Amino acid sequence: MTTEKLVRGIGRWDFTAIVINGIIGAGIFGLPGKVYAQIGSYSLFAFVLCALIVGLIVLCYAEVASRFDLTGGSYLYAREAFGPAVGFEVGWLFWIVRIATFSANSNLLVTYLGFFFPGANEGVPRILLLSLVLGIITAVSIWGVKQSAVMMNIFTVGKLLPLLVFAVVGVFFVDPAKFTFGTLPEYSAFSTAVLLLIYAFVGFEGSVAIAGETREPQKTIPFGLLSAVLLVTLTYIAVQVVSIGTLPGLATSERPIADASVGFLGPWGAAFITIGVVVSIFGNLNAGLLAATRTLFGMSEQQDLPRVFERVHPRFKTPYVSIIVTAIVMWILAVQSSFLTAVAIATITRLLFYATTCLALPIFRRRSDLPKAPFTVPFGVTCAVLSIALIIWLLTNVDYRKEGLAVIVAATLGLIIFACFRLFGRSTTEAEESVDTE
Repeated sequence: MTTEKLVRGIGRWDFTAIVINGIIGAGIFGLPGKVYAQIGSYSLFAFVLCALIVGLIVLCYAEVASRFDLTGGSYLYAREAFGPAVGFEVGWLFWIVRIATFSANSNLLVTYLGFFFPGANEGVPRILLLSLVLGIITAVSIWGVKQSAVMMNIFTVGKLLPLLVFAVVGVFFVDPAKFTFGTLPEYSAFSTAVLLLIYAFVGFEGSVAIAGETREPQKTIPFGLLSAVLLVTLTYIAVQVVSIGTLPGLATSERPIADASVGFLGPWGAAFITIGVVVSIFGNLNAGLLAATRTLFGMSEQQDLPRVFERVHPRFKTPYVSIIVTAIVMWILAVQSSFLTAVAIATITRLLFYATTCLALPIFRRRSDLPKAPFTVPFGVTCAVLSIALIIWLLTNVDYRKEGLAVIVAATLGLIIFACFRLFGRSTTEAEESVDTE
């Protein structure tokens, strides 16, 4: 079974919208205050540094992704560069992160809905809302990738509009006196702030997992990645400038953008921004489910998981088994958990994905058995080396007694699953494949 059984229904701007939805979730609506509390006005430099770090990594992704037109993304690149074991680990951890992030963000979505419907985030109403949200996203995902792309485009406009209104209107109310650049922040405070803030920039890697459903992926993916990251960076910096310049209590605000907007948008400002948060998270959840399910499909296609996960719906041409299984696991975790901050764990794991893709760039350049990269990064090897160095720097700021342990446990479980499937599962898969070809 090949990815051509899927429909290539995602165009250039559809793909760009998916990248934007993957990046902009809930982080930008809460992190401006937390970062400002740590390093004050120097948080603007933290935003710029995060953009540079992610920009280098995205350049590596753009070149590596341009060599492939199959479903799988980071998993596929790691498998091709370092073998099935490393590839499986990347795919497994990617799926785990998407599941955990989806569960946490869906609970956050219900919490924000409580702004309009008191009690919505408690008891039976909470479970019903979680089920409704996941049910809608799952149904659209099964219905077809074109429908998912349309919904993604709508959510992209819906999430960018409140942020752009906030930035464009708020800039006229900025007080320059609020920007102070006196004593330099301590190194540990600045590096910790960057590690925290990097969470607002991650998520782009999920988009490359759907290359098998993208039209002209060798051209579309580099364009979408670079365009989306540039737009997101400009939006984030503008939002932080307005937040610092208009909200006196930014350092202690739990909802900085909503609180700041009240001052210059009036009483309805908080409601307007809250709607933006709901739309933003909903779009992010849609992108997360899309990426997680296509990773399962890609792993099954490469025979690293049972073939059942690559089954495609005969009418809708979507990997319905992968979608249903992923949605069930997401629902269970979402119902049984509250909004637990998975920022550090998700960031650590994603940095590991990024490292494997950046390392793959120079490896692929030396190989002659792969398709030529239509998109080649100038000084690509230098970009890869710098990216790896910056990733290592970020990882030195991790508390490995907490977040690091969770990642190690998940990775170990992945190795066990991989070994068991290699020993006992592949014979069944190969037998099924031989029956299908008879």
